[in-house]
Amino acid sequence: MALPGHPPKSERKPIYLGLAATVIPAMAAMSKLHIRGHEHVPEHGAFVLSPNHYSEIDPIVMAVAIWKSGRVPRFMAKASLFEIPIVGALLRAAGQIPVERAGRSSHGEPMAAARTLVQDELGVIIYPEGSLTRDPDLWPMRGKTGAVRMALEAGVPLIPAAHWGTQHLMPRYGKGLHPFPRKHIQILFGPPVDLSEFAGRTDQAAMNAATEKVMVAIAGLLGELRGEQPPAKRFDPAEHGVAETGRFEQLRNEQARKRSDASGGAGAVGHRGDTDGGADGPADAGADGGGGGGDA
Repeated sequence: MALPGHPPKSERKPIYLGLAATVIPAMAAMSKLHIRGHEHVPEHGAFVLSPNHYSEIDPIVMAVAIWKSGRVPRFMAKASLFEIPIVGALLRAAGQIPVERAGRSSHGEPMAAARTLVQDELGVIIYPEGSLTRDPDLWPMRGKTGAVRMALEAGVPLIPAAHWGTQHLMPRYGKGLHPFPRKHIQILFGPPVDLSEFAGRTDQAAMNAATEKVMVAIAGLLGELRGEQPPAKRFDPAEHGVAETGRFEQLRNEQARKRSDASGGAGAVGHRGDTDGGADGPADAGADGGGGGGDA
């Protein structure tokens, strides 16, 4: 099934056309997107899309992928993304919704605003992890319940998605882009997650179980892209004494320094994926010369 290339005319408002004309060529110059499973993105009607998240550039990459799959991307994104030069300006111009980790929004209650988008039969992208993953190897960490609550309350499909390769373009907590040589980014959309067993339920146990079902689907898609088996258990920051906010590698290094000062020993060695070089080596790994799947 060929990529539609752009959304239907009814969704292509001037602001989106302007952003697409700017963002898509810029992304094409820096990366080649290999998009698969776009047939799972509904051609019409509302939906919730839930991808994995490990780089600050992820929202731009997923926005381009959704646009090429035939829909206009709308986000519920963490407020800190709006403070990033260029990325923040683009998000604000497109009317995206900044969400504070505490659940507040500068434009009103975020879930109510997103429900309005759903009622208007638009797609809403919600990152269920709520932040960049804390997993040292960049697997999805424990999810939060916002995405499944939205899908269940609105009665719309929840589409899982995964991507791999954005860490080469902008490493987790990296200070800038690494556009050369051109990178390959793999994107895979999955079929809707069956949440029918949780319909009509709002208790925390049900929402947690539904969220874990979504995270299993996302991790499975990422495992397919990576050619690896995902961990059986999601990384839980609380269980590892890791803060869910702040720059992960800085927090870890500070903890290592404190342990070193207390013991008089040397600092700890970092985990794979926690440096500006990304998860799989140098930042320029995954450049032109590899990558399969449908090209975008």
